[in-house]
Amino acid sequence: MLRRIKITLLAGIALTTLSCSEDFMETRPTDAIAAGDALATAENMALILNGLHRLQYAQPQTLIPGGDSYRSGNHYWVPLGDNTTGDVIHTASANNLGWQTELKWTSHTVPTSTTNEQLWYQRYHLIASVNAIIKKATDGSIPLDAQLRNIIGQAYTYRAFAYHDLVTHYAKGYLIGNPSTDPGVPLLFSSEAPFTSAPRSTVQEIYDQCMEDINSAISYFDGAAPRPTGSADAKSQLNIDVAQGIKARIALAKGDWAAAATAAAAARQNYPLMGESEYKSGFNTTLLSEVIWGSNVIPTETTYFRSHFYLLSNTFGGSQNRNNPKIMDKRLYNQIPVTDYRRDLFLADAPNTNSSASNGQGGFGNDPNYTDEAAFNARRNEIREQYGLASNQNLHPYMHVKFLSSNPGTTDPDDIILMRSSEMYLIEAEAKTMLNDITGAQAALTPLAEARDSAYDVTAFNTQASMLDHIKFQRRLELWGEGFGYTDHIRWDEGIDHGADGGSGAASILYQNGYVQPKPSVNSDWIFKIPQKEIDANPNLSSSDQN
Repeated sequence: MLRRIKITLLAGIALTTLSCSEDFMETRPTDAIAAGDALATAENMALILNGLHRLQYAQPQTLIPGGDSYRSGNHYWVPLGDNTTGDVIHTASANNLGWQTELKWTSHTVPTSTTNEQLWYQRYHLIASVNAIIKKATDGSIPLDAQLRNIIGQAYTYRAFAYHDLVTHYAKGYLIGNPSTDPGVPLLFSSEAPFTSAPRSTVQEIYDQCMEDINSAISYFDGAAPRPTGSADAKSQLNIDVAQGIKARIALAKGDWAAAATAAAAARQNYPLMGESEYKSGFNTTLLSEVIWGSNVIPTETTYFRSHFYLLSNTFGGSQNRNNPKIMDKRLYNQIPVTDYRRDLFLADAPNTNSSASNGQGGFGNDPNYTDEAAFNARRNEIREQYGLASNQNLHPYMHVKFLSSNPGTTDPDDIILMRSSEMYLIEAEAKTMLNDITGAQAALTPLAEARDSAYDVTAFNTQASMLDHIKFQRRLELWGEGFGYTDHIRWDEGIDHGADGGSGAASILYQNGYVQPKPSVNSDWIFKIPQKEIDANPNLSSSDQN
């Protein structure tokens, strides 16, 4: 693997066990600490897992050598899924940090880009770390009690999650390619330096490994110590529900519809759907009833101007959003029934206050939606007051108010939601639709859709084609901004065209290459490039392995 992976496992262990033994770091250098010392007890392995939970959102250079603060884990990777595909739309040039390079498709298509390197590196660091846990925890030297079962379950879940994330980005989609022959990613089973991987396995082999790992996780979670409840940080821990949710995602991506439906139904059982007030509260805490898994971002580990909310929230106190409000595709907005309260989270009538807006319609006199300056100013002031926006934070038609900073106008940290029960309803409904079980799909979708739309009538969608189209609409609306655009486009084999059907609201001058992209089955640019540093460092990869 990348040369730095040779010490990342031990460095990560050293950091996470520091609180257990203050002289641990003082007596031996970080890259010389024996893995056996750090893995000697279940308690120490739990500390390692806590470090991996933090790695999902902390500035990675504080935990692993070679981490890049501009790509701070899931702060970046979650919204990347909707940023790359244009499901979340930018309205103007802004402080970049690489974020607008992504929407122009000039990042993941370049082998030397920070995004390609850091996604690969962070996920393989996760794999190397849990490999060590799995090897030690299953060798019989520590009694297999409820606590150890929990640790092993979490380790297998993380490995399945990481491999699936890698194969969905660095290989052709399972349903649109030839998985038995398409090159996937290298399997890494090493638990000690130098972490030499195998050559690229096939896509099929990686998915087989993902399913083997996630089934092992579910088995170990049976009889495991339960996850704590009642606090925001508890949901950073993985449990059987998270494992079932990961299994549902993997099965959906590979077209194992029956397994996807069953796992999704199991995953959501303990997470009731939010009511309207909770839904509109800002999506900024893991304490929301629907959250199955998420990162509780603590102040000492925040990334400030590189956080999830910096990149996405229109109420965060950062230049990325002050000058560049994020908006919904207006074609999607126009499909939302007036009886659906999710419509309220997107302000179609927001005045365009930014004189530098990419559509050239910023400022009164240019905004075609307002001919009365008093009305323009009144609506601007009303929105700013309602959502706590500062006077220097711009507005734009179709801007979202879904992700709201808990302290608007500040850089205070907010949580990252990684999995909700709503997604599981949608997975079950899609899987049953693909099985042509329309009655089952209707039954799976109805609780979610009726909770959001007071006039919802599922009987209008009574064929496989109409039901699938409707589920696509529901996913795009319900999960907007939560990062599923990239994998959905690949699974459905859909390209990008911001100019079609009246236009999305994106400006071609800003989006450039990302304004139009052919569908993934005929367009290799949907596949992330393998980092050039990996090809240079890994003896089992060569330039011929590049995507």
